[in-house]
This record gives sequence, structure tokens and C-alpha cells, in this order.
Amino acid sequence: MMNPFIASDSPFDINLLTLGTSIVVFVIFLLLAMKFVWPHLLKGLDDRDQKLRDDLEAAEEASQRAKSALEEYEQELLSARTEAGEMIAKARNDAKAAAEELRANNTRELTELKKAASNEIEAAKKAAIGELHAEASSLAVAIASKVLGREVAAADQQALIDESLAKLTRSSK
Repeated sequence: MMNPFIASDSPFDINLLTLGTSIVVFVIFLLLAMKFVWPHLLKGLDDRDQKLRDDLEAAEEASQRAKSALEEYEQELLSARTEAGEMIAKARNDAKAAAEELRANNTRELTELKKAASNEIEAAKKAAIGELHAEASSLAVAIASKVLGREVAAADQQALIDESLAKLTRSSK
């Protein structure tokens, strides 16, 4: 007699009891797995899928924010470069204007100094000529007094001085 739980000697012999038991156990396992395990697996896969979708959306949003920030940064950089260029140009123009103003002031002051020096020289020249005339007239009066043997009156002395000054002024021109 043949034992139903022991495999036969031939690989082509099918033991129906073993086959039936295997099918029943598989179906019971499948039903239990579908009832208790499969919902947890599906829930885990759905959660993972949702997490991946959320992460993908967050990454796209972060990418959009990064692009916006980059564009804003580039705009600000361009604006800053433009503003810096304008500031440099303004500073150059201000420096040129200040240099021109300083040059004009220096020229004006130099002209004023030359004019003042020229006036001082002219005044000193007139004073020296006046002193020279006074000294010359004093000497002339002294010489004339000695020659004439008398003292020259003040009115005569003034007339001689004026006459001598007039002659010197004409000769110096």
C-alpha cells in the first residue's frame, strides 16, 4: 500500500492529497495575506508614492524659488553695477568740476596777487621817488644856500621842489 504523504519514486506521479493540501494551504495563506498583509503593503506603497509626489512638488517649488531668486539677484546685480557706474561717472564729473573750480580760483587768486604785488611795487616806487625827490630837493636847497650864502625861503623851496619833480617825472616817462 502506498503512503499518501510520501513522494513516489517517479517524478511524474502526482499525489493528489499533497497537491490538494498544498493548494488549500496556498489559498488560505493567500486569503490571510490579502486580508491582513496586503492592505498594509498597499498603504505603505501609497504613502511612499504620496511622499515622493510631495517631495517632487517641493523640489519643483524650490527650483522655481531658486530661479526667481537668481533672476532677482541678477536684476539687483545689474542695478548695482549700473548704479556703481553712474556713481563713478558722477564722481569723475564732480572731481573734474572741483579741479576746474580750483584751477579758476587759483588763477583768480594768482591774478589778484600779481595785481596786488604790482600795486605794491608801484606804490613803493612812487614812495621811493618821492623820498628821492625830497632828498634831492633838500640837497639842492642846501647847495643853493651855500652858493647864495643865504637861506632859501619855504615858498621858494617848495617852488623849486615842484619844478624839480615835474622835470623828473617828465624825464622818467
